[in-house]
Amino acid sequence: MQPNPVLKKLGYSDTDRLVIIHTDDIGMCFASVQAYADLWEFGGISSGAIMMPCPWAKAAADYCKAHPSVDMGVHATLTAEWQTYRWSPLSTRDPGSGLTDADGFFWRSSEEAQAHGDPDAVLMELQAQVQKALAWGVDATHVDTHMGAVAHPRFIGAYLQAATQHRLPAMIPRGNAAVYTEMGLDAETAAGFAAFTQQLEEQGMPLVDALVSMPLDQPEGQIEIAKKLLGEIPAGVTHFLFHPSVDTPELRDICPDWPSRVANYHTFMSKEIKDFLKNSGIVVIGYRDLRKILRKE
Repeated sequence: MQPNPVLKKLGYSDTDRLVIIHTDDIGMCFASVQAYADLWEFGGISSGAIMMPCPWAKAAADYCKAHPSVDMGVHATLTAEWQTYRWSPLSTRDPGSGLTDADGFFWRSSEEAQAHGDPDAVLMELQAQVQKALAWGVDATHVDTHMGAVAHPRFIGAYLQAATQHRLPAMIPRGNAAVYTEMGLDAETAAGFAAFTQQLEEQGMPLVDALVSMPLDQPEGQIEIAKKLLGEIPAGVTHFLFHPSVDTPELRDICPDWPSRVANYHTFMSKEIKDFLKNSGIVVIGYRDLRKILRKE
């Protein structure tokens, strides 16, 4: 593939490695909000995204309003995956929307959401999530996706529209058909998505080259895992995501993977990782940088 045009637009060479250190699931519970605040103030992250339908979204938004320099986007949410801790759409409770299960909550899996959700209802919901964030004082820098639920031919248009109507970048990886096939799309869908993302880029949408994530099933040795993953990122722009939380009784009750979430937090609160990034030659950017590109186009 051709080098990412974002590199030149930000003043870097085609061989430079840029990374967005991104925290997911902010506002899902209190532990995630505190983790984001600690990490931002420590300088361990460069971006994050709020799950607007979740119970602690308002606390996350209040933190953003009080700290307007933070980099926070909207984590487009169409699923509520936990066993007993659930959330519902902002836009409607109508079962006919296909957004909710028999209990009135979002579906637990992306596959269920994609099978049942009406595309028009999805658009209304994603618009409501972005609009609520803005109304609550979040200077939203981008839109990304929870559990990849929007990565479906019926939903991707709604995802993009919810972002672009507010001139926000949408987190989408650039690539050829082989890249999308490796991500789980069938050959026909992958080919169509490759053509689609190329068109987006030609229209000025800043895209990322790679998605890399810290594990949620391996709480031990995460500093070394982070060093390895960061050390291997390619030239271009990488969206490097993890799910940090402070350790609370609430978190332990909600998430079976809580040990890894706590380990994610401690890893990026460590001076060792901060120094590793500083000395690695990797350039840390945020989605605010990509938003500036989009709004100049």
